[in-house]
Amino acid sequence: MAVLGLGCAVSHPRISHISGLKSKRRRNLVIKAEIIFVNGDEAKKLVNEEGYKIIDVRDKTQFERAHIKSCYHIPLFIENNDNDLGTIIKRTVHNNFSGLFFGLPFTKPNPDFVTSVKKELPLDSKILLICQEGLRSTAAANKLEREGFENLSCIVSGLQSLKPGTFESVGKMELENAGKAGLVTVQGKISAVLGTVLICAFLFIQFFPEQAEKLLQMNPVS
Repeated sequence: MAVLGLGCAVSHPRISHISGLKSKRRRNLVIKAEIIFVNGDEAKKLVNEEGYKIIDVRDKTQFERAHIKSCYHIPLFIENNDNDLGTIIKRTVHNNFSGLFFGLPFTKPNPDFVTSVKKELPLDSKILLICQEGLRSTAAANKLEREGFENLSCIVSGLQSLKPGTFESVGKMELENAGKAGLVTVQGKISAVLGTVLICAFLFIQFFPEQAEKLLQMNPVS
């Protein structure tokens, strides 16, 4: 059997000193994955027709209120129960503002996020990342893209933008409302009640002016 030997001469790059110029170094081309952003209907097609797996990156509180059935829950942020002085002060301020008014838990980045995803899914998996408003899922996608995941997608504006019934869900709330909590929701209900009372009062004055005038005479405004 004849073996053809191919000779290859390797030459070292030369440095040109003419006019103070240096030879350019070759750069390795890195092909980066493209994160796809979709709306609710498109996301449903990715899951049902293309086999995308759903990872919910919201915190435990929002996940328990409502989540898509048969999804992975791997939070990007976890509850911060650290007891150093700085954290205690931050947690106290948070709980008296964001926690009180918006029902948001005091959290910190999940150091095991990427590791947890790798345990559940291989790098070539098709993954749909979801959160409530679209910010955390985008941040999570960027993290996974840097780790070598190639088929990543996110819902624009998150679960809050979904039409009711887009996905089969589990929990006591609709998916699009899972981010609503705290005094804001109570204030909303109070405002709705007050608005209804004012509308009823206006209609009463319009359709029953004589009775309304008698009521005002019985309770004169000082």
